Amino acid sequence: MEIFGSSGVRGVANEYLNPEFVCNIAQAAGSVWDADAVALARDTRTTGEMLANAAASGLASVGADVHRLGVVPTPGLQAYCERVGVPGVMITASHNPPQYNGVKLVGADGIELSRGTLERVEERLLTEDFDSVPWDETGREERIDDARDRYVEQLLAAVDRERIADADLTVALDPGHGAGALTSPRIFRELGCDVVTVNAQVDGHFPGRDPEPVAENLADLGRLVRAADADVGVAHDGDADRAIFFDEHGEFIEGDGALAALAAAELDAGDTAVSAVNVSQRLVDVADRAGAALSLTAIGSTNIITRIRNLQADGESVPVAGEGNGGILFPDYRITRDGAYTAARFLELLAERPASEVVAPYDDYQLLRTDVKYETDDERRRLLDAVEAVARDADATLDTTDGYRLDYGDSWVLARPSGTEPVIRVYAESRDPARSADLVERMHEAMVAARDED
Repeated sequence: MEIFGSSGVRGVANEYLNPEFVCNIAQAAGSVWDADAVALARDTRTTGEMLANAAASGLASVGADVHRLGVVPTPGLQAYCERVGVPGVMITASHNPPQYNGVKLVGADGIELSRGTLERVEERLLTEDFDSVPWDETGREERIDDARDRYVEQLLAAVDRERIADADLTVALDPGHGAGALTSPRIFRELGCDVVTVNAQVDGHFPGRDPEPVAENLADLGRLVRAADADVGVAHDGDADRAIFFDEHGEFIEGDGALAALAAAELDAGDTAVSAVNVSQRLVDVADRAGAALSLTAIGSTNIITRIRNLQADGESVPVAGEGNGGILFPDYRITRDGAYTAARFLELLAERPASEVVAPYDDYQLLRTDVKYETDDERRRLLDAVEAVARDADATLDTTDGYRLDYGDSWVLARPSGTEPVIRVYAESRDPARSADLVERMHEAMVAARDED
């Protein structure tokens, strides 16, 4: 696909992702759906209302009524789509910096569109083949005021409220000024937790921190956990479909460690877990111990969701899936990433043990990541040529499912183009931190030298 990446369309707002482009995306999606109504929501970004207005215009122009939900987390839109039976458009750039925005498309079942359906939308978009209607058949708008409330109520009904309340937990929450600021504080309080917050004011400039919930952006949350003597810290990205955790000592928990702990509580013999090609050995070990299979995809929620649906269609049990970035799915609940639901399931694990002990069995690997930026197609080509040269000369098992993954047995390194940003991402993992650092450095140096050559 040329336009839709691993998780929708994203770009700098009012440059690549301008109102005309968003209107065209909505027209293309509406033409493929041919639905009487479409739900429309956004996260807190300053350009969100502008682009949501453009999407509403595009949808109305192909005859769809528009249900405007306002600011809700992406899983809140998905819950609405599933409940009402309409497809949806989410204006969000998720974890990307404030200047970015994006478009994510959701089916009437509340699940992100499959690759096949996205390809049909993209074909309509590229050929500008829109099913425009006469003036007297254009869609109308309806404001939906209870979408957040209904999402919260549904989530609360799906978790073990009594178990969490009995644990008498204090939760330190950092929704990062994003859509989760309007829902997660209420969710954790209604679960019986004491809640303290940082960066919990809705602000599309994200003044407190960058939207991506990675360790270097979350120092305030670690300090809050320690100052409040909290049992756990929870951080979201801009649209609150991810959850990242801190333990009771204010120490950052690697996303792969949290995924492994949650998977260990879910997987039984004969089950299948789904993850991406940058999967941590932690999850591989958990699946092996449970007697479960592990199915790997290209990186990105679209690819993982498509694989889950295919496996379920074949009769496979898939109780857990996701990536180490905090985007975890529990398909028996809904085939969506939901940061608040993931956090609630993690709170269930804290009923018997503190967070540090919950993840202790899975902290023996060191995962590093770095990004190498490019500005032109020629620079991108040179970067990938350098990666291919490193892979060709390496004494390792090569996997090209998504980029180049070199498996050395005791460690691995992966380089692959981002589906949402002009960067090549490099990941490396090993039990030895020095080994991880060396693998990243060698790949990084080769790429930068190739990019910057005269």
